[in-house]
Amino acid sequence: MVETERPAGPAGESEKRWSALPDSVRRHYPWPGETMQLSTGHALHYLDVGAKDQPVLFMVHGNPTWSFYWRTLVAGLSDAYRCIVPDHMGAGLSDKPLEYPYRLEDHIRNLTELIDRLDLRNVTLVVHDWGGPIGFGAALERQDRIARVVAFNTAVFMEHVPLSIRLSRYKGVGDLFIRGFNGFVRVAAFRCITHQDRLRDGVREGYTAPYDSWDHRIGHLAFIRDIPLEDGHPTRKWIDRLTAEVPRVFADRPTLLVWGDRDFVFTPRFLEQWQRWFPRAEVVRYADAGHWVIEDAHERIVPKLRQWLSDHPLP
Repeated sequence: MVETERPAGPAGESEKRWSALPDSVRRHYPWPGETMQLSTGHALHYLDVGAKDQPVLFMVHGNPTWSFYWRTLVAGLSDAYRCIVPDHMGAGLSDKPLEYPYRLEDHIRNLTELIDRLDLRNVTLVVHDWGGPIGFGAALERQDRIARVVAFNTAVFMEHVPLSIRLSRYKGVGDLFIRGFNGFVRVAAFRCITHQDRLRDGVREGYTAPYDSWDHRIGHLAFIRDIPLEDGHPTRKWIDRLTAEVPRVFADRPTLLVWGDRDFVFTPRFLEQWQRWFPRAEVVRYADAGHWVIEDAHERIVPKLRQWLSDHPLP
């Protein structure tokens, strides 16, 4: 049976975690959010911004970002939409347990539990990067809850993985680079944003602040090692399922594909596959934007998304 009451974690936990962020970060991210104690016993942090009776935008981040990545969409759309923005386990202000599997299926299970316990319906799924497999995985589990789809630079199928990411999967190399030097976030902030001036005045700190120790960077490394490059990798079965079922189940939903063409990971070749799967989707491309497309182009994306949502009303 679905629980409809509002769940909560320990009183004040989300406020405590948010307050620990630097002032320069909280200026950009002014929402303490909520903390939900999952059935696993771990605490999942999420934003719930906007009136509860408004249509739901369910924004799912990737690696190494967190809900901070969606802040400009939350600020720009929460007047008319309820923005639900979770931090995956190991990310942002959620728990970062050292003894945790951190598999795709675990992240999918967490989001499915969040959808159920908040009793979210008529959801617009908004995904980016690893948020694609995770968000669509949860959507497959709750297909009747998903009304519209917005995808930013992501994939739910296997394609080319850059050498730098493949090398980071190796024991020793990845541990030192990612957990030792916080290198994945630092390099991503350089390679994933075309307009580097966007990282001034606390924005760069916003991406690095939750990952202030060796232990707190475990999620970044786990995500990279969960890329199922090997045929026998335990996550491959989930990617195979997503590849088979996502176009079959969701191609009839109103869909917006938003792409930064200067993405070194999810190149325009990935977009071409999405267009084959979703031939009726509206496509918006930003030639000057990189992988973190919202960071590069949010002034253009927010009004575009608002107009698209208005043009495709919920049934």
